[in-house]
Amino acid sequence: MSFESFVALRYLIARRGQAFISVISVISILGVALGVAALIVVLGVMNGMSTDMRDKILGVNAHLVIASVDAKIHNPAAISEKASEVQGVTGVTPFVYYEAMLSTRHGVKGVALRGIDPTTASSVLSLSRDIFEGKLSDLNVQSGPPGIILGSELAGRLGVRKGALVNLLSPAGKRTAAGFVPTVKIFRVVGVFKTGMFEYDSSLAYTSLPAARALMNLEDDVVSGFELRVDDVDRASEIGKEVNTAIGGFPFYTRSWQEMNANLFAALKLEKVGMSVILIMIVLVGSFSIVTTLVMLVMEKTRDIAILMSMGATRKSIRRIFMLQGMIIGFAGTVLGYALGLGLCFLLQRYQFIELPKGIYSMDHLPVLLDWVDMTLIGISAMVLCFVATLYPARQAARLLPAEALRYE
Repeated sequence: MSFESFVALRYLIARRGQAFISVISVISILGVALGVAALIVVLGVMNGMSTDMRDKILGVNAHLVIASVDAKIHNPAAISEKASEVQGVTGVTPFVYYEAMLSTRHGVKGVALRGIDPTTASSVLSLSRDIFEGKLSDLNVQSGPPGIILGSELAGRLGVRKGALVNLLSPAGKRTAAGFVPTVKIFRVVGVFKTGMFEYDSSLAYTSLPAARALMNLEDDVVSGFELRVDDVDRASEIGKEVNTAIGGFPFYTRSWQEMNANLFAALKLEKVGMSVILIMIVLVGSFSIVTTLVMLVMEKTRDIAILMSMGATRKSIRRIFMLQGMIIGFAGTVLGYALGLGLCFLLQRYQFIELPKGIYSMDHLPVLLDWVDMTLIGISAMVLCFVATLYPARQAARLLPAEALRYE
């Protein structure tokens, strides 16, 4: 152990008559620890919410969507084959999208109806994993009314479960002598799904492509677009450009999940940055308490500093002693903060004791995801602030003149 480290540790462990210095040191350590712990927990929760929301959005929606300015795409087999040949595309499924009305004796609700191909949809969407009543393949059953799969909130509002009959009203009706008549067809509920996002669970319904085309009076070779899954979600936009080139460009275009949800994730990123700036102030407060501790220690140890300098200690050594004291306090506070923050995050992950109200948030419990890049930056930021806090007291201690300090002793 070096001379400076020995003296720094000795000064931090105060004697009985100097216990007040130790109390302030403990308060400084706790201040840094609380700041670090708060940063770890809040950033973990923000990362968890962003990732949870992204996963749920990418479960219900695809990574990429191919659409046409004409709103209709003919000859879907050829487009699907060209898109699937692009490197990075792992799944392609056609869809038909329409807005309609569902009605039962318990009520009426507007829905976003999506006609899908159950055979290929499971390779792109998470619907097969989200269904807790029925199976995705039940949409292919030919006997009886066509099948439909409803979100859990939607099914609850309409008062239906698997096996129930619902009326589906489409605005794409026919003109008759009596005027415009909407199309009304009976569907059988063959499944209920739950994504955990209230917006989807309360407004989405799925049926087969033939049933959706029949309801909307579309030809057998017409789809609204294609949903694609890629091997790297962060490269979805780049792969989308390659897909657009492969299918011939205009009138087709592609949109990635980043483009379709840009405002949402930009807002989440801004919240994360804002919370980080606010909470780093707590660490800053803790670092200011280090300044107070060291200034009082310099005042208390004026005679000791003068004696050390008289015995040959250099100003650089005196400066290093007090800088080491501050860094020891900062390191102890950072380590304690990591222990508190990581411990609380572990409890939140394991026991999920903080429940969130349904219909307001997209998840039932507070999610936590620890990003080790963030964890490293938190530790570095805390230590840098603590180091800066030591500069002024250490500089003042090194500027003491032994003769002046010992004049009245």
